[in-house]
Amino acid sequence: MPDLDMDAELAIAARLADAARPIALKHFRTRLSVDAKPASEFDPVTEADRAIEAQMRALLAQWRPEDGVLGEEQAETPSRSGHTWVLDPIDGTRAFIAGLPTWCVLIALYGPDGPLLSIIDQPFTGERFSGVSGRGAWLDHASGREPLKTRDSVLRVEDAIVSTTDPGLFTGAEADAFAQIAQSAKVRRFGLDAYGYAALALGGVDLVIESGLKPWDVGALIPVVSGAGGVITNWRGGPAHEGGQLIAAANPGLHAQALERLAGAAL
Repeated sequence: MPDLDMDAELAIAARLADAARPIALKHFRTRLSVDAKPASEFDPVTEADRAIEAQMRALLAQWRPEDGVLGEEQAETPSRSGHTWVLDPIDGTRAFIAGLPTWCVLIALYGPDGPLLSIIDQPFTGERFSGVSGRGAWLDHASGREPLKTRDSVLRVEDAIVSTTDPGLFTGAEADAFAQIAQSAKVRRFGLDAYGYAALALGGVDLVIESGLKPWDVGALIPVVSGAGGVITNWRGGPAHEGGQLIAAANPGLHAQALERLAGAAL
């Protein structure tokens, strides 16, 4: 497999995000028709989700026809190059339909061992969080570009700002493990979806803990969080790019402490 030009691939990711922005903004804070996917929990999907993924797939078919595509709304396109684009057209559809600006467009490029680069894009605020594995992470916004750096001064759960999208999604041992951490923490903030990981990369949130995630939920988070100096793994401390249980921490010390408290519920 030939080496990739990471700058060229990141430029493709940015063009995909550029294409997604006007579609998302056209539908945001409008009276959307919302469908529910078959699931035990309400799992909404809208015209915006479908249109964004369709547009990104059409562009990839032109620009990277040998690459695979794994997205939330359509069947997987197998890779012939060894590389796969992993897309979540709107992460946080519940926030999107509620008119809350915490949803994001997630784009990642995977190699055989996981994500190589990614973008977390928030069209409404104009913030674009980018990361390249082994290189770093940065934020582009109206005022320019700034490097991302997680907070390395918080080493105890008791001093941390902890987030999850919805604590009600945990059940059984997972719920008990998360509750123990949340009750110990200095601050708890919920409902942020992928934006919580962007906030961690910015140096605000210290710890994000979630479960039941799919690859398209997590792929774009990993290069941004790790590129900013954070640690992101599953609850066993292993690679997180296949989804499932996820923990992101601002620094290795905090990650180790939280991981120990989650160990009894790790799958």
